[in-house]
Amino acid sequence: MVKSTYHKLLDAAQNLVQIHGFNAFSYGDLAGIIGITTASIHYHFPTKEDLGEALVRRYREEFNAILETIKTENSDPQTRIEKYAEQFLTCLMPDGKICLCGMLASDYATLPEKMRDHVRAFFSENEAWLAETLEKGKGSGAFVFKSTSADMAMAFFSSLEGGMLDARMFEDDSRLQRIVDCWLESVLHINAVE
Repeated sequence: MVKSTYHKLLDAAQNLVQIHGFNAFSYGDLAGIIGITTASIHYHFPTKEDLGEALVRRYREEFNAILETIKTENSDPQTRIEKYAEQFLTCLMPDGKICLCGMLASDYATLPEKMRDHVRAFFSENEAWLAETLEKGKGSGAFVFKSTSADMAMAFFSSLEGGMLDARMFEDDSRLQRIVDCWLESVLHINAVE
């Protein structure tokens, strides 16, 4: 399937943001990557804010679809958590990309308000999904933890986002896997009763 210029622009912009950040590229950079004029970019996205909003909206929609698939295809809470963590591990490898919304969060103070809203919603949606999964696991006895499911979800999500930065900084993808493993070991019932 041949991608439209619109989708090629979003793909190229996402790659640039995940590696360099939203403020570190221009329409000139995008034009060079796609092989079109900046005027052509303005046809699709009159402002960089329009591009950014479309980009983060698409990312949220795609990620939410992945979360729904994980939930539908896996009834076991531990498997759901592992599949969830895989999304961050595969994003990071092999080229050190960071979760788009995690990278945008580092630019949060300078983002347009509409983009901020989408980034905040992405974080909230992920934490809610994790909290629901953790609560299910706690209810079934698969997970044991003293904090609320919402707090545990926030801690895990923050560990993943921060772990991506840590792994990229040290140029060692295994650091993120170790963070996931440590976190899972801390909540799995078998370890809690030893």
